Amino acid sequence: MFRQELKKLEEQGLLRKLREVGSAQGARIILDGKEVINLCSNNYLGLADHPKLKEAATEAIKKYGTGASASRLISGTTTLHKKLEEKIAGFKGTEAALVFNSGYAANVGIISALVSRGDVIFGDKLNHASIVDGCILSGARLKRYPHCDMAALEKMLQENNGGRRLIVTDTVFSMDGDIAPLPEIVKLAKKYDCMLMVDEAHATGVLGENGKGAIEHFNIKEKDIIHMGTLSKAIGTFGGYVAGSGELIEFLYNKSRAFIYTTALPASVIAASIAALDVIENEPGLRRQLWDNIRFFDKNSSTQIIPVLIGDNEKALKISMRLLDEGVFIQAIRPPTVPKGQARLRITVMATHTKEDLQTALDKLRKVINEEA
Repeated sequence: MFRQELKKLEEQGLLRKLREVGSAQGARIILDGKEVINLCSNNYLGLADHPKLKEAATEAIKKYGTGASASRLISGTTTLHKKLEEKIAGFKGTEAALVFNSGYAANVGIISALVSRGDVIFGDKLNHASIVDGCILSGARLKRYPHCDMAALEKMLQENNGGRRLIVTDTVFSMDGDIAPLPEIVKLAKKYDCMLMVDEAHATGVLGENGKGAIEHFNIKEKDIIHMGTLSKAIGTFGGYVAGSGELIEFLYNKSRAFIYTTALPASVIAASIAALDVIENEPGLRRQLWDNIRFFDKNSSTQIIPVLIGDNEKALKISMRLLDEGVFIQAIRPPTVPKGQARLRITVMATHTKEDLQTALDKLRKVINEEA
C-alpha cells in the first residue's frame, strides 16, 4: 500500500524527501555536505545562531538541566516560563500570554478551546494548515472566504448567526508573502460581534516600527484581539504563544488540551526566547538590515517572503534542483501546501544575507528560469 502511494506521489511531482543540514541555520548552510546560499529559512533576523541566544540557552541548561520532565500544570513551569510569558505580553501589549510547545500546537489548542459544535469559524482560504486543523478539531462549522475578500467575509457573517463566532486569519501569509487587510477585518469583527484571532507567525519581529507584527504595522489599538504567534521564525528558537486578556489565558490553562497534555518546553529554549526578544527590542538595526535586503532583492515586495509562481510541479522541482546545483537553496513548494497548479519557489530573505549573496542568487535565479522557460 505504501509503495503504491509513494509511486503515485512521485509521478505527480509531489514526493518529498528530507535534506541534511550540517551547520547552524544561517545565510549560508552546509546542505548534504555542500555549502549553499540559504534562501528558504524562516530565520528572518538571523537569531537562531545569535551569540546572546546561545549563551542564554547554555546558562539555562547549567541551572535547569535538559528537560522540563512534566506538563506545565504538573511541575513543568519554571521561573523562566513565567518570565517569557510576561515578556511576550509586554511586547504584544496585552494583559497576559501563554507559551505552547509549537506554533502548530498553539493554533490547534487555541481554536479547539475557543469554539465547538454549534459555533462558526470564518477563515481565509489561504490560512496555514495548523489553523485549518484546529478548526476541524474544534467541531465548529468552518466557512472559508476567498483570500482577503472582505465583501465575501461580510456576506458570510450576515448569513451565519447563532453560537459563538470566530474570525481567524494569518497576518502574513506564509506562501504568498502578502498581508491580510487587518483594519477591515477588525471592523467586521466588531460590527458582527465576533471573536478575532490573528496568527502573527511570519509578522512578529519583521513588521511594525518595533517588530511587534501586523497589529503594530496597522496601528490597531483594540484590546480584545487574540494574538497568536511562534518563537521559531524571526525569534529564532522554538515554540508558539498566545497573548490576550488575563481571562483568556486562564481559560486556556483549563481548556486547551494541547497545553494541558504535553511536557513543557525545556528551560534552555525558554531562556533563548527571552534573549531573542531582548535583541529584537534593543537592536533595531537587525530589522532595518532585513528590510534593506528585502528591497535590494525585490523592491516591490511587502514582506520578507517572495514567491515565484511556476505552476507545474515537475518544473518547479526541476528549477529548484538546478538552482541547488548552482549553490542556491530555494525549495519548490507544491500541493497540498499551495493550491493545485500553483507550484512555486518560495524565497525568504534574511537580515544576515550579504548583498553579494543576494545578487548571486538573483543572477542564478534569472538564468535558470530563463533556460527552463
